[in-house]
Amino acid sequence: MLDAARATPGEDLVAAGADLEPGTLLAAYRLGLFPMGLGAHGEGTTGWWSPDPRGVIPAGGLRVRTSLRKVLGRFEVTVDTAFADVLAGCADPSREGRWITPEVEAAYTVLHELGWAHSVEVWQDGALVGGLYGVSVGGLFAGESMFHRVRDASKVALVGLVTRFHADGDPRRIVDVQWATDHLRRMGAQEWSRELYRERLATALTAPQVDLARVQPVPAPRTST
Repeated sequence: MLDAARATPGEDLVAAGADLEPGTLLAAYRLGLFPMGLGAHGEGTTGWWSPDPRGVIPAGGLRVRTSLRKVLGRFEVTVDTAFADVLAGCADPSREGRWITPEVEAAYTVLHELGWAHSVEVWQDGALVGGLYGVSVGGLFAGESMFHRVRDASKVALVGLVTRFHADGDPRRIVDVQWATDHLRRMGAQEWSRELYRERLATALTAPQVDLARVQPVPAPRTST
């Protein structure tokens, strides 16, 4: 597998091939890589990606607008209570831009069973209406995908993740969102060069592992807009 440090600046795809075994996946995340198939809907050869720039929410970086804060109380947020259902929601074949294949589902299910992959679930009136999943390694949470069935549910999932993952105030922790979309930027996502990301990743990996299901979330930071 190609080390991201040797990749061409500005090129997001840095390698192709290899398997999705737990050891391969964990080694990739520690190098700043994540997998996504190169064919239509994620099928075909596995590509290994290292976006340049990289979307990241660092410790203290979350921003929750007043409009989102007003709806947080309408939802219940849990962790690791419905991993398979969240993964299925993210892999829904009716979603535009879908990329999660049965092979990816199987690989991350194994990672979940081993304690490395986690889900954040968002519920409303007893129904799963949104969520996200990703991989936690030391002070890195690498977000893989999120979904929603009602408005704002995926944003609520992200707030639920970040307020738990950064609850201990350890400045080494980072939440990796891969690419910073407009709505992620509004929630505090920053864009880091690959060089800066790898530097901060090395530091993040020295932080202790977090048991997200046992963490009491800190209050979401307030913003004026």
